Amino acid sequence: MSGIHVPWSTGTECVAKYNFKPGTDQDLPFCKGDVLTIVGVTRDPNWYRAKNTGGREGTIPANYVQKREGVKSGGKLSLMPWFHGKITRDQAERLLYPPEAGLYLVRESTNYPGDYTLCVSCDGKVEHYRIIYHNGKLTIDEEEYFENLMQLVEHYTKDADGLCTRLVKPKLMEGTVAAQDEFSRSGWALNRKELKLLQTIGKGEFGDVMVGDYRGTRVAVKCIKNDATAQAFVAEASVMTQLRHNNLVQLLGVIVEEKGSLYIVTEYMAKGSLVDYLRSRGRTVLGGDCLLKFSLDVCEAMEYLEANNFVHRDLAARNVLVSDDNIAKVSDFGLTKEASSIQETAKLPVKWTSPEALREKRFSTKSDVWSYGILLWEIYSFGRVPYPRIPLKDVVPRVEKGYKMDAPDGCPPVVYDLMKQCWTLDAAMRPSFRMLREKLQHIRAKELYL
Repeated sequence: MSGIHVPWSTGTECVAKYNFKPGTDQDLPFCKGDVLTIVGVTRDPNWYRAKNTGGREGTIPANYVQKREGVKSGGKLSLMPWFHGKITRDQAERLLYPPEAGLYLVRESTNYPGDYTLCVSCDGKVEHYRIIYHNGKLTIDEEEYFENLMQLVEHYTKDADGLCTRLVKPKLMEGTVAAQDEFSRSGWALNRKELKLLQTIGKGEFGDVMVGDYRGTRVAVKCIKNDATAQAFVAEASVMTQLRHNNLVQLLGVIVEEKGSLYIVTEYMAKGSLVDYLRSRGRTVLGGDCLLKFSLDVCEAMEYLEANNFVHRDLAARNVLVSDDNIAKVSDFGLTKEASSIQETAKLPVKWTSPEALREKRFSTKSDVWSYGILLWEIYSFGRVPYPRIPLKDVVPRVEKGYKMDAPDGCPPVVYDLMKQCWTLDAAMRPSFRMLREKLQHIRAKELYL
């Protein structure tokens, strides 16, 4: 290895760049793509002690692995960095200058709204091909039809197929980074050939959630087929690369297919969503100790997000999943952003969202605390929908006048007291997640929940 190697700290995750066959009994064998965790340094700075996902330990050569890093350029990551949006024919020609055979970009059509134009540099000039949107498909020659722009571009990079030249080099829009390159560079790209999709376990607006198998491990996979949606999920995946906590659903990696499909692969949570878990088991199965443990699990995840300046913005029992060994983990980072950001006009879940977030579209850790109070109420009512018997249109006016839900049947007064603190109308007066976690631990230690 060239240059000075800065030692990696214990707990650092690495991804294998090559296969490694051990030379001694102390070495840990691995295959390209394996994830390894550093457990210690050795006398030789070129070797580390590491363990694999199965828990086996041994020494590994530092230059066979790359450190996994959080993907930071979330907003600039693009699945279509060659797409320049609304620019004119002249602007496209300037961007493709000086001419270079096969240099290309895609823009929105100025003459035919709703269609696109593929602009390609060829023989010293730029050719403009209209991409027609027809019956939900895209086509240039009305012979080949494509589901989305990524598929179309992929096709013409392999074969000119009637164009003046094959597409050779994308002209990237200024400020964008190709998502696939960034996930590979930071060690998060997985190999599609090693992922087996087994069965669908959920359907969302964006696509299917499936159970899969990645190298012998059960995984959950979000399969996203559509350009615009996939673009939004790239940002979610980049947020997940930066977050690591036992009570957050863990990202395992991302697959960006050239055809435009995006797969987000996470750990598999066998017992499904917390809200369904609570409803299907109910009081007879789940005791007070179990409810308090779920409350603490979620609180610890949120304390971690709070400490790292992330706001979840959609905290609810439907977005918490339960693992095989009954650990609750917060999921669905689709809306998570760096703290105190302003929400785009999404459909906000009124019953879970704090009054100031609904009014001013301003989200903060304190608005997450409000949602956490609602989530506690869901836990202690075994998955009931909040504000029962109040019509949705009346919820906000009543809450803004100071209305708070009653304690669920059998809820310990100390826990109900925490809910009410979370629902303080003045956001600044709400407790932090750290304070909430300390109080819940006190309740557990003193057995005040019985």
